[in-house]
Amino acid sequence: MDGADDRPVIVTGAAGFVGLHVAERLLDRGEAVIGVDEFNAYYDPALKEARAARLQGWPGFRMVRMDIADHQAFRALVAESGARRVVHLAAQAGVRYSLENPFAYERSNLAGHLSVLEACRHGGVEHLVYASSSSVYGDRPLALTGGTGGFREDDPTVSPVSLYAATKRAGELLSQSYATLYGFPQSGLRFFTVYGPWGRPDMAYFSFTGKIMRGEPIEVFGEGRMARDFTFIDDIVDGVVGVLDHPPAEGGHEVYNIGDSSPVGLMEMIATLEGHLGREAIKIMRPMQAGDVTATFADISKLHALTGYAPKVPLAEGLGRFVEWWRRWKG
Repeated sequence: MDGADDRPVIVTGAAGFVGLHVAERLLDRGEAVIGVDEFNAYYDPALKEARAARLQGWPGFRMVRMDIADHQAFRALVAESGARRVVHLAAQAGVRYSLENPFAYERSNLAGHLSVLEACRHGGVEHLVYASSSSVYGDRPLALTGGTGGFREDDPTVSPVSLYAATKRAGELLSQSYATLYGFPQSGLRFFTVYGPWGRPDMAYFSFTGKIMRGEPIEVFGEGRMARDFTFIDDIVDGVVGVLDHPPAEGGHEVYNIGDSSPVGLMEMIATLEGHLGREAIKIMRPMQAGDVTATFADISKLHALTGYAPKVPLAEGLGRFVEWWRRWKG
């Protein structure tokens, strides 16, 4: 396995959706992993505790409960662990929630990211892989018309339409400055609508599933005209681990799209979900909400060239696997 050694990999946000799966993949290939998470109450902490319990069953795993914005504590952890690779996935997520609780994003996505950078700088970390977001591209309503194609990493990112997007772009800029100033390689990943088992309850596919099964109406924003580049969690993990194994040269900072490159309309996603659940949703059509974007569409050629990344799981299969997990989770 490229890039592996006997020192642990630190994974922040390890009790989160992507963090769980990345940590498990690393453990499965024989890595030691230190997970870091503060277990906040943005959504049901019981789901985070269940993810953590799943990880605790692996030999070679240790969970540390810590707020990454506590820069002294995180710096000490990096130093004592001897880690040379960090996968930084901890963040305050959610576009709409950022309109209600802006300071949560300041602490986690700005102070937290800076804390990770400082710890990596002083701890001799040789590669930092961190989570950014497709939201940095802003609203690109023409992306599905064939006029522009998928979003490319060198497209403009100067017009974020949510505070969440602005904080994720700020994180990229902080990383660029640290790579330039201090020389440790960094790779940023712009995630495109990740879904699958153990996912986040605030995501549409997850919340729609519960409401459909309870016979409650679902709110369909943008009158159903939105589209998303839904990317199954296993494909995301392929990309994350592939990038971890291919650091830039010393002082390098690279940003990669990590998506499916096959946008699907919101109404098609709902219809697919209805088919797996065997029930029709009661739909209430709503206008676009502040902070939302019309469409996301990843150009993944840069990531493919680096790692051979090629998504394998189509939406119909991925949603089916999610529904199977959801039924077990709800018992």
